[in-house]
Amino acid sequence: MDLFAVAEERARRANEPLAARMRPRDLDEVVGQDHLLGPGRPLRVLIESDRLRSMILYGPPGSGKTTLARLIAARTKAAFASLNAVTAGVGDVRQVLNEARERLRFHGQRTVLFIDEIHRFNKAQQDALLPAVEDGTVILIGATTQNPYFSINAPLLSRAPIFRLHALSDEQLGQIIDRALADPGRGLGSVAVELEPAARSLLLRAANGDARAVLNGLELAVEIARAVSRQQRPGENSGTEGQGPLRVTAEIVADALQTRTVAYDAGGDDHYDTLSAFIKSMRGSDPDAAVYWLARMLEAGEDPRTIARRLIIHAAEDVGNADPQALVVAVAAAQAVEHVGLPEGRIPLAQATLYIATAPKSNAAYKAIGAALDAVRSERWEPVPIHLRDASYPGAKRLGHGEGYLYPHDFPGHYVQQTYLPANLEGRRFYEPSDQGYEVTVRERLRRWRGD
Repeated sequence: MDLFAVAEERARRANEPLAARMRPRDLDEVVGQDHLLGPGRPLRVLIESDRLRSMILYGPPGSGKTTLARLIAARTKAAFASLNAVTAGVGDVRQVLNEARERLRFHGQRTVLFIDEIHRFNKAQQDALLPAVEDGTVILIGATTQNPYFSINAPLLSRAPIFRLHALSDEQLGQIIDRALADPGRGLGSVAVELEPAARSLLLRAANGDARAVLNGLELAVEIARAVSRQQRPGENSGTEGQGPLRVTAEIVADALQTRTVAYDAGGDDHYDTLSAFIKSMRGSDPDAAVYWLARMLEAGEDPRTIARRLIIHAAEDVGNADPQALVVAVAAAQAVEHVGLPEGRIPLAQATLYIATAPKSNAAYKAIGAALDAVRSERWEPVPIHLRDASYPGAKRLGHGEGYLYPHDFPGHYVQQTYLPANLEGRRFYEPSDQGYEVTVRERLRRWRGD
């Protein structure tokens, strides 16, 4: 490397964000992911033995996917090529694969191909990778924040096992903060920094398991603290020896963060998993959990109409006739959101959520339609019984339609026993009211009518 290249590299390193400078240089520096990288764990064994195979690294932002790919590249004897699926097209993929084939043919060297955000590749782009992955021309390492089962083609998944990375714990993020504050070369160790406990806690909460976010927040907070110190002591080089440390307070961290970064993928796992937690909390009659998940979806920018639709479905499916008013409230909340929008629409959504969560529960209506559909799909479709057929048009009576029909309002209690199902289903019961809420009354009424 010539002098100009050395100078350029130094300048690049000097301008790198703290998160980039603090990337682990070997596996022992990696914080977290012990289930994959601990001693004797499968991925670590594959890396250390240089017996790599194609893989998908799946995890939230800041969990170490790119870092791990770089460490693999540093350890392997293969060449390393990198693409970002946001900017790369099919032509870029084919060029890299052609170069990999030539490298293997003329030099006997395999290629590690790292594709960041691989979920953004369309089907054609993913299909272009298959032959090279299949014949071992490249070792594919794809990184994705989205569920691979939703975003990556099945043929590619069958050739590349998924390794799931987890968001880091606050304890692990704390280790990363401490390392950055202590490292004088790559980190902030050349400056005396006093990170107050409240500031540290705020950084950890805001990072939400994201190592990159916690380092970015720390770096900006230190810069703000430096500026504050300079204002207080103009003309001095703040944070140097003999002048005391830079104090990073919770107020400074709050200024640095401004708004908390919310990791929420509206079309993937976050969307479906949070909706699932929301519904299950209402079904489990936990209003506190239900309104929490509602708030989390609203804060993340979830479409309020999606939430309203789930409230309507849940009111019918899991409350049903135990409290018929639940469906009325849910529909009213959906209409209210359409009329007023957000942020005010959060209030009727919360009202409906709390009503449904605290209502008596019954899935009898859900089970009834399921049982009826099973009968429709599996049993012979007998003709509509003659006494139930439409007799309103001219000539219907000559066909016998309606003959023998008993008009319930002509009988005591406005009820009379007669057959309403086809002959082959006579006596079949699809609806069995629960022992919850209003369905207790319904169950008793049916018991009298059925003669149970």
